[in-house]
Amino acid sequence: MKIHDRYKGYIFILPAFLLLVGILGFPALAAILQSFNLMWVSKPSFTVSSYVNLMKDKEFLGTLLNTMIFVSVTVSFHLLIGMGVALLLNQEIKRRHLFRVIAILPWTMPDVIGGLIWKFIFDTLPGFVNAVLIRGKFLTEPIDFLGTPLLSFLCFIFAEVWRGYPFVMLILLAGLQAIPRQQYEAGAIDGASTIQNFFYITLPNLKYMVVIAVILDTIWECRLFGMVYSMTGGGPGYSSQVLSLLTYKHYFQFFNTPYAASIAVVLAVFMLIISIPYLRMTMRREI
Repeated sequence: MKIHDRYKGYIFILPAFLLLVGILGFPALAAILQSFNLMWVSKPSFTVSSYVNLMKDKEFLGTLLNTMIFVSVTVSFHLLIGMGVALLLNQEIKRRHLFRVIAILPWTMPDVIGGLIWKFIFDTLPGFVNAVLIRGKFLTEPIDFLGTPLLSFLCFIFAEVWRGYPFVMLILLAGLQAIPRQQYEAGAIDGASTIQNFFYITLPNLKYMVVIAVILDTIWECRLFGMVYSMTGGGPGYSSQVLSLLTYKHYFQFFNTPYAASIAVVLAVFMLIISIPYLRMTMRREI
């Protein structure tokens, strides 16, 4: 049987599509059914009690606020630092390829390992930060960074800003390298300053890449788990807890699967809403 050319492409992507459905599609469907108490329960019955309880749960609401603050602050700093480092690495300097490798090193580190390293750095007794502050006569006794609610959350944000900025930097650096040099040459002829070049040439050309970087980084930070799990464990209390960690706790520690599934569905819906502008931009450029 001869296969029409228009269907050959679908046949080639069919294995990958089936694998994607099996790995992502089935767990997603199972989580939705679980959240409504329709799957893997002794007596299935449709109910929205898990979602109602979410709105009454102080821990969930506090964790939701933590997640929103964490994602907003982290993505903002990723954009600022990533833009600054990308601009520096885009300059014609000696050994810039070496500097690019050094700048990307934090992103190559698994987030669990990064969390353990920063946990040791901020540790009360053998920690590097306390040792430097005490030796410099800035402190007389060590600070319990990871045992104080606000400091623990700030340390977690600081660690993730350090680990995650190279992702945004790489996207923006690729965008910078795609800007035609003739535009900067024309700006130089017109007497444009460095700041004017940035606002009237660089930023307009990077607009699309900035949107992509912000959206993808926001989705990535929403689903972050390893860093907070290994660094603070969400504590003290739930002061540094994010939704991904709360979902894990209800699934694998409390075995409250419908409630955990409802948290996962809320987080997935939030990330889906964020991804809509990215999908629309991508589809518009392909048309």
